[in-house]
Amino acid sequence: MRTWSFAKGHGTGNDFVLMMDRSGLLNPSDNDVRFLCDRRCGIGGDGVLRAVKAEQIPTWTGDPDLWFMDYRNADGSIAEICANGLRVFIRWLIEEDLADGSGVDIATRAGLRHGQGVRDSLIRVDVGCPTWSPTSTTVELGGVGYQGNPVDVGNPHCVVRLNTLEELENLDLSVAPVADGFTQGVNVEFVVATSPGHLTMRVYERGVGETLSCGTGVVAASVNAAHHDPGEESQTRTYVVEVPGGHLTVDLVDNQALLTGPAVILARGKVNLPSE
Repeated sequence: MRTWSFAKGHGTGNDFVLMMDRSGLLNPSDNDVRFLCDRRCGIGGDGVLRAVKAEQIPTWTGDPDLWFMDYRNADGSIAEICANGLRVFIRWLIEEDLADGSGVDIATRAGLRHGQGVRDSLIRVDVGCPTWSPTSTTVELGGVGYQGNPVDVGNPHCVVRLNTLEELENLDLSVAPVADGFTQGVNVEFVVATSPGHLTMRVYERGVGETLSCGTGVVAASVNAAHHDPGEESQTRTYVVEVPGGHLTVDLVDNQALLTGPAVILARGKVNLPSE
């Protein structure tokens, strides 16, 4: 039987199992990830965050001494980036005295990302330069077709704008939306603009299902809103985005996206993994 140490944390209800694996010795399998994320038989989470030194990742060509955030979805699949996970990851490193809250660089599959503590439990992360596509994509959910815009935030998103909160609340996200053109799957955001600078959102994450929050999804929704809102020529925008797990703030400065929100470490312990 294998026994691993773990921590459990969340950012606006988007929850993760965290594991320290400095030298890359654990190498969790897809089954291990599914077990850890199982909400009845495991610890429970939307994904697993493994902290490993970047030198252990063959595809990483940057600073080998950085911490690499190896993110896995609850179904065991690999994801390029997770912005809520990044904030929780940084909070955990700070609490373990492995990072400085005034600023830390993290290696991810989407590239280098920077984060810092701002106040209380809030962590702000640089999510990079998202790419918005003006070409609409058809998204089908429950036999209904919607039009959405693709947004690349280091991982793929498709943002659908709805007109009313009632329409948003009545969506059945127990099944996966299907978006044209995304052969590797996609995160789909359904968004209502409730007032200038304020959005309300639900999200279906690929490899997970509907989650209480999605950091890169919140950024994608904000970028999409900026392209549809009046005054698009402004180089600085701020959006407050309500998700079922709370709210997050997105600052769009030139082409850069900054995400701010709470990140909390709830527990630490040891878990016995079943034999493969």
